[in-house]
Amino acid sequence: MARNIADESQVKEGSQKAKRLRERELSDIRFILETEMGRRFVWRYLSLAGVFQTSFTGNSTTFFNEGRRDIGLKLLADVSEAKPEAYLQMAHEAKKGDENDA
Repeated sequence: MARNIADESQVKEGSQKAKRLRERELSDIRFILETEMGRRFVWRYLSLAGVFQTSFTGNSTTFFNEGRRDIGLKLLADVSEAKPEAYLQMAHEAKKGDENDA
C-alpha cells in the first residue's frame, strides 16, 4: 500500500509499525541470547563474519571481506541494542570455552 507522506495519520501509522517490527526483532535476539547455546551461535557467526579481525587483503578480496564484516557488525549492533551485557558475557564464555578446549 502506497503511503501519502502528506497524510499525518499514515505517517504516524507507518512509524508505529516500524517500531513494533524493530521491537519484535530485538525480542527475538534477546530470546536467542538467553541461552549459552544461543550466545555461542551468535559469537560463532560474529567470528565467521570477521568482526574481530581486519578485512584488508591488499586485493579485491577485501571487498568481499568487508561485505561479510558489515553483516557481522549489524548483528553486533543488534545484540548491543537488545541486550548490552550479552557481548561481554559471550566474550567471557568464549574465552572460558577456549581455555577448556586447550
